[in-house]
Amino acid sequence: MATKIRLKRIGRRNRPFYRVVVMDSRNRRDGAAIEELGWFNPIEADKSYKLDEDRILHWLKEGAQPAEAAHGLMKRSGLAHRWHLTQQGLDEKTIEKEMKKWALTREETLKNRAEKATKKSEKAEEKLKAEGEAATAAEAAAEEAVEEATVAEKDGAVEEAAGEEVSVEESTEEVAVESTDEEAPAEETADEAPVEEEKVEEEAVEEAASAEETPEEEETVDDAVEEVAVEETTEEAEKEDALEEEKTEKDAAKNDGKDEK
Repeated sequence: MATKIRLKRIGRRNRPFYRVVVMDSRNRRDGAAIEELGWFNPIEADKSYKLDEDRILHWLKEGAQPAEAAHGLMKRSGLAHRWHLTQQGLDEKTIEKEMKKWALTREETLKNRAEKATKKSEKAEEKLKAEGEAATAAEAAAEEAVEEATVAEKDGAVEEAAGEEVSVEESTEEVAVESTDEEAPAEETADEAPVEEEKVEEEAVEEAASAEETPEEEETVDDAVEEVAVEETTEEAEKEDALEEEKTEKDAAKNDGKDEK
């Protein structure tokens, strides 16, 4: 019969507890066991266990094959190393010496594992601390940036207000200058007004003088008109005389012709 050393589960749901048993390899995991060889509690922190080494070695000599979980417990207890030494054919004294050496090395390995675990946990803590410090520094930098932005905005608003005040003052100065410029031409026109009045008076005097001189010009115009009329009458008279002479000549010629007949 092929036997196997394995873990048999007992206990309630979510609270597992195992017994180390030897049973027929054809049986199911929780089937009938031939013999109980120890127990294992995985819920506890140190994962406590207990093994009956003599009976396990007996069944190993009988040909029983340990399962993977059972072999792990045997390695933890050193039973797997003892079984390896017995398979090599060593006597009990050498086996005990080798087991003492294994125990020492086991302690050292456990210490090394504990130190590694502590170092790993410290590194993890340092990493978390550094990440937290970096996060706080980033938050502080973000807050400072926000504060600087708000201060810059306030300064910009103040500068804009000052610029608006300066522009208002400049505009008022420009308006004052324009008003003075407008008043200056008005004064000039006021100064030029008497000069224009004097010019108007001079023009009126000249017109009066020209009005006084117009009768002579009218007389000359009348004389010229009379001379033209006289010339026209003389020309008409001369034309009439010439016509009369032609008539007389024609009449004389007609009379001469009648007389010859």
